[in-house]
Parts: sequence; structure tokens; C-alpha cells
Amino acid sequence: MDNVNLPDERGHFGKYGGLFVAETLMHALDQLNQAYEQYKDDADFLAEYAYELQHFVGRPSPVYHAKRWSTQLGGAQIWLKREDLNHTGAHKINNCIGQMLLARRMGKTRIIAETGAGMHGVATATVAARYGLECIVYMGAEDVRRQAANVHRMKLLGATVVPVESGSKTLKDALNEAMRDWVANIDNTFYIIGTVAGPHPYPSMVRNFQQVIGQECLVQMPEHAGRQPDYVVACVGGGSNAMGIFYPYIPHAEVQLHGVEAAGEGLDTPRNAASINAGQVGVLHGNRTYVMQDADGQVQETHSVSAGLDYPGVGPEHAWLNDSGRAQYKAIDDQEALKAFHDCCRLEGILPALESSHALAYAAKLAPTLAQDKIILVCLSGRGDKDVHTVAEYSQIQL
Repeated sequence: MDNVNLPDERGHFGKYGGLFVAETLMHALDQLNQAYEQYKDDADFLAEYAYELQHFVGRPSPVYHAKRWSTQLGGAQIWLKREDLNHTGAHKINNCIGQMLLARRMGKTRIIAETGAGMHGVATATVAARYGLECIVYMGAEDVRRQAANVHRMKLLGATVVPVESGSKTLKDALNEAMRDWVANIDNTFYIIGTVAGPHPYPSMVRNFQQVIGQECLVQMPEHAGRQPDYVVACVGGGSNAMGIFYPYIPHAEVQLHGVEAAGEGLDTPRNAASINAGQVGVLHGNRTYVMQDADGQVQETHSVSAGLDYPGVGPEHAWLNDSGRAQYKAIDDQEALKAFHDCCRLEGILPALESSHALAYAAKLAPTLAQDKIILVCLSGRGDKDVHTVAEYSQIQL
């Protein structure tokens, strides 16, 4: 199965993706698409991007053998792709650097973004400070409460953080407000979307800026583990870290790709954010994909202990990978993710993000079912400093 040449010229991954936006945004998206097509293979652009990844972000990020955890589980060997060691503490910076370089070439002076867990907001604020541009970050009021440390980080970096009080006060609502801002300020504003969702060209553009994760793994795993992994596992909200590590492995048919969604309080309850496992095909934020919606097609509120997975849709390329069978999508609930968070802390000395903890939890369930010579590579998408308060609060509630 080969989808490495997707999307098509209209932004479709099979029946998913596309461009479902108001007429007022079409000019901005056409302008963005033209600029991206002009620069994505430009030698000077790629050289500057590579320089920033190395000297500002700190790439390549290492792969790491979680030996103690693997031994305790008694099955496959778990390896971690350490995106938590990037500057700003997550994979988000890979994409923000790329889009910021594009914004500068387009002559934009004002940057806007949406954020859930705050890591994309921090990364956007960081690159805006790096290049001296105005930065406004929209964030659901509930996420502002859950991720106070990241809100302070964004402000320290010079960004204006706008709490969004509408709807569920989470990532979906922040994205809605960012879209409204963009419509009103198209001439001078560049919208840095943080995930592989949204209207064309964002899903493929973000994936291409994130594929450095998987490209590095293709080189690193034979060097350090002796061969490529049998499984590649990553958490999936919108799905940018997962697409970043999955995409270079798509042609490697021997490598199984497993995405892990947030089951929240259970797939049999409305309190989850598992768009592929519990949603239906619909249109959300400019693209056709799997969406959490009711029988009337209204977008449902979602829940996850992790703010970054608390989104009612998924990137259209993930929808395509699911339907084609090239990737499988599982779900991990809040309790399982919290256990994996604690296990990773205590066994490996690494504080993982709650988002990443969903992927770790699935790997910990999968490993004991496999032989000890099998390899599971997990994308550790971010660090968990931002989640310490949430974990402490949640643990207190459970006492």
C-alpha cells in the first residue's frame, strides 16, 4: 500500500481531507498553498530549515532503549524516540520552525496559533520571539486552567494568550477563534496550525515538517537496535507526532503502525476523544475526516485527561491510513495513561507528557504479548513537566 504521494492536488487522501472553508478564507489558503509549493523543495529554504532544526531545536533527538521497563514487562523491547528533549519540550517546534520560515518569506508580520496542551503555543511563541514577530495564541479557558505553566511560558516569550470561553473551552473552540481572527486579518497574519488537520495544505504541510522524526528513526534504529522496529506506536489527537513518525515508515510493510487515541473515561461513554474508534465521517475545521458527532451531525464535546488529545477530530491522513489498513488505531483510557506516566517516571527516570503516556500505555500492554526479540518504537512526543499539576490533582481526586 502506497500513499506517500498523497494528497492529490485538491488536498484529498482518498475521500478525506479537502478544502471546506468559507469563501473569505479561500484567498489566504490559495496564497499559502502557492508559497508552500514554491518553497518546499527550494534549496535555500530547506538549508535554513535544517540549520534551525540542528542549532536551535537541537536535533537529531535520540532513540532510547527503555531497558528496565522492558525487562519488567517481560516481552518486546520498548524504544523511545525522545522528542521530549527538543527545545521547548515537544515535537511541535519542528513544524513551527518550518511554518515560521514560510511566513517570513510571505512577508507576514503577525502570527496566530491555537493550542490545547500548550506545547504548540509555546513553540509558536518561541519561534515568533526568535524572529521578532507579534504572536497571539488562542487557548480554551479550561486548558488555560489545566496548563497554567505553559500559559506563563508563552507570556514570558512575549505572546498574547487569549482564553476562549465558548463551547467546551478546549482545543476545538480555540481553533474556531483562531480561524475567525485569520478571516479578519488575512493581509498581515499567518496562521500556524499545530496538527495534521485543517484545510489543505495544512495536513500535508505539517506532516512534511514533522517527518524528520521518522526519517531520523530510519537511520537511528539500525545503528542502535540493529534493525528497524516491528511496531511504531504514537498517540493521536489531531495526529502530528504520529504522522511525523509514521510517514517515513509507510513504505516499510514489515513495520506495523499503531496510533493510540484517548478513550477518556471509556469508549462506551460520551467522555472520550477517540475520533476513529468512536466517531463518524464528517467535516470539521475545513476537512473531511472522522469526527465525534451526534446523530444530527453536531460536533460533540470530548474528554481526555490530556489536553492535547482532547479534540473531536483527527487528521485526514490518519483517517485514510485507518481505512486502508496500513495503520491500526487503538484507544487508551485516562487510568491506563496515568499508570504509564507513573511507570515511565519511576522505571526510566523520564517524565512523559500525558499525551505520550497514552502511547506508552499501549506499548506496555502490547509488549508482554510479544517475544523478547521484538521491538516496539514509541514516539515520546513531549515531556510531562506541564502535566505534573494535572497528575497531582487527578491523583488527589482518586484518593
